[in-house]
Amino acid sequence: MSTPWNDPVRARRTAALATLAILTGGLVATATPAHADVVDVGAGSYTTDTVGPTPQGCAAVEADPRAFVTDDAPSTPLPTNDWWTSLAYKVFDCSFSPPLHAHPASYLPSAGGLGISYTTEATVTGDPAGVSEYHYEYAEDLRAGVVGLDAPHVAVGGWTDWTVDPVWDDGEQSLRATIGHGLPISWFEATGGDALLTLAGSPDVWLDEPGRVGLSVGGADYLAVLPSDVSWTTSGTSLTAPAATFAVALLPDVGPAERDDLVQTYTDAARSPVTGTRADYAYDAGAGVVRTTYHLETTPWPGADDGGTVAALYPHQSAYLTGAEAAGATYTSPRGDMAVLTGTAQFTTTTPYTGVLTELPAVATSSGAERDRLEALLDQLGDPLDQQKADTYWTGKALGRATRVVEIADQLGRTAQRDAALADVRAVLTDWFTATAGKTEQVFAYDDGWGTLVGHPGSYGSDTELNDHHFHYGYYIAAAATLARFDPQWTADYGEMVDLLIRDANGYDRDETRFPYLRDFDVYAGHDWASGHGAFAAGNNQESSSEGMNFAGALVQWGEATGDTAVRDAGVYLYATQAAAIQRYWFDVDGAAYPGSFGHPVVGMVWGDGGSYATWFSAEAEKIQGINTLPITGSHLYLGTSPATVRAAYDHLERVNGGPPTVWQDILWQYLALGDADRALSLLESTSFTPEEGETPAHTYHWIANLAALGTLATDTRADDPLAAAFDGDQGRTYVASNVTAADRTVTFSDGTVVDVPAGQVVATGAHTFAGGDATGGPTPSPTPEPSEEPTPEPSEDPSPTPDPTPEPSPEPSPGPSEEPGAGPVRYLGDDGSLPALAGPEGTVQLTSAGGQNHDGTPHQPAVFEAAGLTGTHTGETTFSLAVDAGDDVGQAVQARVSYDLTGDGTWDRIETYGYFATDPVPGDETYTSQGRLTTQDGTLGDLDDGTVRLEIWSALGTATPTVTTGPDSTLTLPFDG
Repeated sequence: MSTPWNDPVRARRTAALATLAILTGGLVATATPAHADVVDVGAGSYTTDTVGPTPQGCAAVEADPRAFVTDDAPSTPLPTNDWWTSLAYKVFDCSFSPPLHAHPASYLPSAGGLGISYTTEATVTGDPAGVSEYHYEYAEDLRAGVVGLDAPHVAVGGWTDWTVDPVWDDGEQSLRATIGHGLPISWFEATGGDALLTLAGSPDVWLDEPGRVGLSVGGADYLAVLPSDVSWTTSGTSLTAPAATFAVALLPDVGPAERDDLVQTYTDAARSPVTGTRADYAYDAGAGVVRTTYHLETTPWPGADDGGTVAALYPHQSAYLTGAEAAGATYTSPRGDMAVLTGTAQFTTTTPYTGVLTELPAVATSSGAERDRLEALLDQLGDPLDQQKADTYWTGKALGRATRVVEIADQLGRTAQRDAALADVRAVLTDWFTATAGKTEQVFAYDDGWGTLVGHPGSYGSDTELNDHHFHYGYYIAAAATLARFDPQWTADYGEMVDLLIRDANGYDRDETRFPYLRDFDVYAGHDWASGHGAFAAGNNQESSSEGMNFAGALVQWGEATGDTAVRDAGVYLYATQAAAIQRYWFDVDGAAYPGSFGHPVVGMVWGDGGSYATWFSAEAEKIQGINTLPITGSHLYLGTSPATVRAAYDHLERVNGGPPTVWQDILWQYLALGDADRALSLLESTSFTPEEGETPAHTYHWIANLAALGTLATDTRADDPLAAAFDGDQGRTYVASNVTAADRTVTFSDGTVVDVPAGQVVATGAHTFAGGDATGGPTPSPTPEPSEEPTPEPSEDPSPTPDPTPEPSPEPSPGPSEEPGAGPVRYLGDDGSLPALAGPEGTVQLTSAGGQNHDGTPHQPAVFEAAGLTGTHTGETTFSLAVDAGDDVGQAVQARVSYDLTGDGTWDRIETYGYFATDPVPGDETYTSQGRLTTQDGTLGDLDDGTVRLEIWSALGTATPTVTTGPDSTLTLPFDG
């Protein structure tokens, strides 16, 4: 939550929450450091000591974060920041929970069971000319329970990607429910008594027959479903049945005739409970889209047929639904109407990815008077960090400010200023990424109980409530991505610490055991949640959607700069999905999300049950709207996908504000420039302003002046590269691409335009041309552009061979390159099972199927590649980059192990096993890299003396037979100098 650290509104809010937490369960005092327990991660480190405030909440939760989690729940770290987290992370209610807004229904647990609500009319408060809110407030229609149930609390019995199982137990009766996003049906298991439905008023019963009752209560239509041989007994406002399983289905907004037509469909779905949900994504770079498949596993009751389930889709999903058609009926929700799929087990969305850039190209500011003006602003800059406070958030803001300076200075060839700013960024990141005994500030601490990595000092509840980790850490990751292009050695040393921040805030690896999967991101709602506990009557919330996108864009850039396609693809998935959600729910691009009486075309905050033209920290219109646009970077082009929306939002700001903005003008003008850059430039040139804390006048001018030349984002054209975008301006279309690697690349746009981008540069071509930048880091793809045609004359991939290895490599050349002592650290996969120093022709090796079993960590009929007779001095760590493909098969994964026999005596002195790589269901090679994946290591590396190296690759999961590409596209880099 991006606010001035000394803002009085923020201070009052924090104090109020602290007082409330004391009244409802007590706070944990700031602990003093105990013994030093520093964990080394590459050259970086973190501590496991308690060095600062810990998560606050009810006393039981503070003593044990899993106090309200049952023993049979998943043993993985507890998810926080979710729509249902308040069930387990209890803060204000130490027994139950505030409402859980799943959509289309909302739920409220109490001692007797689970209340259900469906509200179709919003409550609007405030003024369309000022702070205003709308909420679809919880209003209970009925409660599902067990006769006699009086539980002391509710706990969490399990969870999947978008479902949760609340559990009640009073010692005699128990109840277990399953509820979820987009699921209009809730399922229950009762023990110790009859199933019970308690209605909020006299019902209108429109169906009563064995196995089901249809009734209307609270203005909503419900279907109460039992096994077909059991009946409900109605008495006043109560329904009971001698059943261990039952379900309550909320029917959509339809008339009686259409409702009757849906009864059997919903009955069938009610008798097939959803027992698992999972969203799998794949980035199709060639098409510029992300395909996400939402799987719904169902387990029918005994005797029932499994015909799938009913799913209600949010607008950001239904807009890009592929291969299926909605039923026509809809539900009302705080995000707009939800379309309905019936009889479904999965559905797929194909969401456009419009691209990010390291920075806008200097098409207008690289020459002439515009350059002179920008250079003058850069000359006046002073401290590129200008850090306001030393906590995680304000450190991040400072890093973001300096990084923009780096990007602009690099384009203009101002290497001294660029390198000075890089030095500042490097120093700050290195300090934070280094833990030492007794260090309590500028340090990250891992909390095993909560499964989280917390930076100290924290801010805005990042430590005490686990708030905002994606906001804060996104700045660090983005800064590291820029630094990686100029300092690959720092990246090699500290990259694992960057990956830990990624895994904490939004870990992309389902096999991660230290952090929950996608902590801050709600895979079904399509966006992040900021509050760690979400324990508000209105549900969870998020105001700064743009800082969430800063995190997503940072992952794209870090993944590209380090060659980690898993991180890159996770970033693309988060970016594309959230862009679709943000445009609809924060900016109402379709005009269909907000109630008509709300009066605002944008919100500052999205809540579980609504939205508000407000923030946590300010009632100023500039900040209410500006908080969802900052920081303005090359990762924020999505804000301009609808120029008309941009212009309307800015016009509304001036109306509410009573005139032009008086604070955060630079942020708001940069946003306006994405829809009307000429107007933004005119405002910039005619008005003085104080820069927002994370901005500089130089970047503001660079952004607006260059957009005035480029025009608006061309959303109908996408690139086959994640760091590229096209713009339409008065002079025509301009194509832009950033290359953060150390090798030249070619980018192709969907209209056929091809752009060649030298290593480390930003290039623009078309209506405007520009090429600038001098970064030399980033990964060098292996091989370099065309090594296989002429590997011998210039073996640039292997710097250690003698100058002329081919004519006279030795008096009697050995049979193959895998037996050449000191032939170099880079090894290629040979289709004969060798590991030669020079790449052979491309081929493939097919892996044996995992047979539907889990072979994680244990080689299963692996493909083996080996090199013997090697001698070298140990220098570092193993790395590999393997081209693998599982075709269009889903649920597959490949895994690798590297073993070293240092002396060739037949004993493996060192064995390294790496985490498996989940392949996507899109034909074409993917890159499985070692970075951040080392899971076990047995033995110690040392110098090689006539030693042997073995690489084993196998299929760890699935039923298909993935392939590994041999030849130039797969490399194993040994940690030795020859």
